[in-house]
Amino acid sequence: MTLHPDLNLPSPDELGTLTPEELAARLHGLSGTLGTRLGIELLTATRERLTARMPVEGNRQPAGRLHGGASLALAEELASIGTWLNLDVRRQVGVGVDVNGTHVRGVTNGWVSAEATLAYRGRSVMVWTVEVRDERGRTTTMARCTCNVISHGG
Repeated sequence: MTLHPDLNLPSPDELGTLTPEELAARLHGLSGTLGTRLGIELLTATRERLTARMPVEGNRQPAGRLHGGASLALAEELASIGTWLNLDVRRQVGVGVDVNGTHVRGVTNGWVSAEATLAYRGRSVMVWTVEVRDERGRTTTMARCTCNVISHGG
């Protein structure tokens, strides 16, 4: 099992020297991923907290509102990247195994932002809470994502 070839994770020593914004810029733009197709832009990243934004345009359901699946994909994208930041990627990989959310407000235009916070860090599982907000700061989706940690021979 190998990570995406564009994934440019820093070494554990280097991780501590990058600002959250520098780390996000380094991780941004993985070609060929769902996050790229959805227009997700990683803004900040640390081992415990990540932020990103995503356009509503291009991610709507037929009724004209932001698709709930796009919001959940945004949540899983952040949780997966956050999990990778907590691993030795030469020996481990993190994969999403459960994502759920409650959509509490519709969005029809502009951008949404998301903040993922590490809620639980274990040896074989990590759980993240993610809140998605509209441009006025109002909550649109509350999500939780669980990632399993898998060892590989890398």
